[in-house]
Amino acid sequence: MINSYAGLDDTEVAVAAARAGADVVRAMYGRTLTRVDKGAGDFATAADVEAEKTILGVIHAARPDDAVLGEEGGQQGAAGAARQWLVDPLCGTLNYAVGSMLVAVNVALRGGAAAVADPFSGEVFFTDGETARVRRDGVDALLAPMSTTRLVDVNLDPPFPGAPGFRAVDLLRHPGFVERFRPRVVSTTLALAWVAAGKRAAYVTDGGDLSGSVHFAAGISLCRSAGCVVTGIDGAPVGPAGRGLVAAADDETHRALMSIIHG
Repeated sequence: MINSYAGLDDTEVAVAAARAGADVVRAMYGRTLTRVDKGAGDFATAADVEAEKTILGVIHAARPDDAVLGEEGGQQGAAGAARQWLVDPLCGTLNYAVGSMLVAVNVALRGGAAAVADPFSGEVFFTDGETARVRRDGVDALLAPMSTTRLVDVNLDPPFPGAPGFRAVDLLRHPGFVERFRPRVVSTTLALAWVAAGKRAAYVTDGGDLSGSVHFAAGISLCRSAGCVVTGIDGAPVGPAGRGLVAAADDETHRALMSIIHG
């Protein structure tokens, strides 16, 4: 059998894997799906599991020596491998399970290429680690962050590790936020791709080091490559020294949010 993925570069592997996962998510949409309880109110559906299996099939065919960390299957390959792929096959499972199309498929090579696929718009947002683009109907266009929407997406899902010092819900009622921005809660990291694409002015979430998270790695890479300002909510670089995430379309928006958060 001819391996159709063997000749692809890392960026096209990420795109192909994310698109393959998105095809599964779209095909299984609307069905009554079995659920796997993860505890604390979290669960996976059969679509999560099947999409991850399909994504891993692409990665293994294209890069058989690389390690993979999957949201559902965990670590595969050597934990200390020089190259590791981070896979979130369906970000927004609760949305998906109740019939909402606000979901994303995230695939990232740690420190390199990444792709975020929207299964229902058909868009694939991707980066080679330096330049960020979106592919629509086979045509690629550069991503252009813009703050003019004034829309800031905020992650309100628990846990809340920054409390009581930082609570995302408090940000939404702050006079400075109300005066300047309008909140949105998409409940999926598709919102990070939207910051890179100019559909959101910013995205804010609490948490620890998100740089190696299967949920956030692809979106963070997209935003950085698109020229967004990306830090932790404490202002430190995203990584072991940072905490949570503020991804903003430009410096002015980032400064305004940081002033509100720490004001």
